[in-house]
Amino acid sequence: MRAGGGPRLEPMPLHLVKLCVGVSAVEELDAWIAERLAGQAARGAPAEHKHTTRMVPRRTAELLDGGSLYWVIKGNIQARQRLTGIRPFVDRDGIQRCDLVLAPELVATEWQPRRAFQGWRYLDAGDAPADLVPGQGAHALPVHLRLELADLGLL
Repeated sequence: MRAGGGPRLEPMPLHLVKLCVGVSAVEELDAWIAERLAGQAARGAPAEHKHTTRMVPRRTAELLDGGSLYWVIKGNIQARQRLTGIRPFVDRDGIQRCDLVLAPELVATEWQPRRAFQGWRYLDAGDAPADLVPGQGAHALPVHLRLELADLGLL
């Protein structure tokens, strides 16, 4: 108990949510990440997965205290990656950018519908979908069946 009488509440991590444009399934994103990391390793570069964005998050400390980037695929949050770094920089054209450095492991989540938006949005921990257990729930279905069910609005 704290001196104030109540239990001390631990801060909950803050997350980001972002559209995953051009990807139709979690497996496709996972394969893209693996391909990118393999290409870096083949060039002798450090294997690091990052996503470059225009806006720099202001709540960096909260995001890096256990936060993740949740990916919206085909209108639903479907997966997340743990945030490991946030690196603002200025590109060749003098435009402020930011690399979101991500753990390479992709974690499938319960599906949570999201409307289209630009950029990224903050996502409170209490609003984030739960991780899926591999081989259970919708994740146990073949990819083509999951996509069909999603298109019909059943997932």
